[in-house]
Amino acid sequence: MESSQYWFNFIWLVAYFLVLIGMSGYGCHRLLMVLLYIRHRKNVPQPKEQWAEWPMVTIQLPMFNEKFVVEGLLKKVTAIDYPKDKLEIQILDDSTDDTYDLCLQQVEYYKAQGFDIVCLHRTDRTGFKAGALEAADAVAKGEFLLILDADFRPEPDILKVCVPYFTDPQIGVVQTRWAHINRNYNLLTRLQSIFLDGHFALEQTCRNRSGRFFTFNGTAGMWRKSTIVDAGGWEHDTITEDMDLSYRAQMKGWRFVYLNDYETPAELPVDMDGFKAQQHRWTKGCIQVCRKMLWDIWRSNAPFKAKMEATTHLTCNYSYLALILLCFLVMPVCTGLVAPTGDWAWDQWQMMLLTFTLFFFATVSVCLFYIVAEMIVKPRRWYMVFPLMIPLLALGVGMAVNNAKAVLEAMAGQQSEFVRTPKFGESQQGNLSIEKRAKGYKAIKSVLVPVLELCFALFFGAVEFINFSHGDYLTFVLMTPFLGFFYTSFASFARLIDGVVQKRRAAANA
Repeated sequence: MESSQYWFNFIWLVAYFLVLIGMSGYGCHRLLMVLLYIRHRKNVPQPKEQWAEWPMVTIQLPMFNEKFVVEGLLKKVTAIDYPKDKLEIQILDDSTDDTYDLCLQQVEYYKAQGFDIVCLHRTDRTGFKAGALEAADAVAKGEFLLILDADFRPEPDILKVCVPYFTDPQIGVVQTRWAHINRNYNLLTRLQSIFLDGHFALEQTCRNRSGRFFTFNGTAGMWRKSTIVDAGGWEHDTITEDMDLSYRAQMKGWRFVYLNDYETPAELPVDMDGFKAQQHRWTKGCIQVCRKMLWDIWRSNAPFKAKMEATTHLTCNYSYLALILLCFLVMPVCTGLVAPTGDWAWDQWQMMLLTFTLFFFATVSVCLFYIVAEMIVKPRRWYMVFPLMIPLLALGVGMAVNNAKAVLEAMAGQQSEFVRTPKFGESQQGNLSIEKRAKGYKAIKSVLVPVLELCFALFFGAVEFINFSHGDYLTFVLMTPFLGFFYTSFASFARLIDGVVQKRRAAANA
């Protein structure tokens, strides 16, 4: 019996520390990003020269049932400062609701003002966004393509800022940094903005400036049309067609430019369902691209540092599976039910020191990463991020079930529909109207994920109660982010209930 207990403890602890070491490795990568940014922060890209005559540009606006934002998008797009005779606007509409009729009205309105604008409507959504872009490229007049999702609000000078970089014939993509028009709408949008600032202000910047691969983010950036053709065109065997095409283009030798100092504002999902749908799509698509491209990347002539960064980028979402596994492994270790025994036994403080060290690299390094990102984005108010660090970590943990499901679906080769992110045209403050909540987008179709999140939440709630009642305050603090499962599950259930209530109210008012 003692021998079996010994080996049980040994195997459990080995699994526990391997998971922590793996997650700490991705945490150390965040520290590397910070160091790379500090080293290359002054290497701001500059255009090679200016155009003697502005080239032809096509602005592509992919959309699907975007009736709340299409008018605002076109108002901004038609205000872009660029010669009308060198500008084409393509609305790529796959809508199944009255968005199509609205698009036709807008096309007629802006044609009367002298714009070269067309609505390309598909009734067959084959390939989803990638399929729409593929069809549009075949008839696009522009040598360069600016892609804008429906919730983006470009500044008037976006083309005159981006187009000069294409005077270098090796430049295939120019990507701008996303900004957030509804950053302060609620707690969820505040936390999302921090997550995205880390990606855009730090990761994308240091990848580009240090000679590593970075990816086009699907919108708010420009492609040279010949780059798309040379890389094999838009493919729709993944749901992150932008990432897929980006790696294929860079392996062909095309160079990308990232403009960290130029913002293109967009709308963040305002409820948990929208956020989960977006994260599920991004996570699943990233794993799909990993399975499709990683071996090709390592066989390519890309620099070793680019291959290593691509590997970290494409595999990082596997950490959600590690996080779910950690949820099962952490409680017996932290409560002492599983502990080193025999010749390799440690006392409690040695065990806690090792655990704390690994947790430090898995969590504190992540906090430092986002703090530095906010220092870049909001240099005068970056300190406002400190009160949000615990909620930020909690949300990251709480999303583990949703995103682990996406990873497993991608690993199993399960295809799924491109679920677009809800967009309401909301700014900084206020509540969604009854019409938008009731008629705009459906709430969750399945309660499986929020039910699992609630189970995890109740489990860790009980564990934290035990830790606190036993005076194990260090473990209590270390495990606080695991209570993020309460947030993600309750927010989804609240959205479900709200959807039912608003539909009934809308029906009663009809």
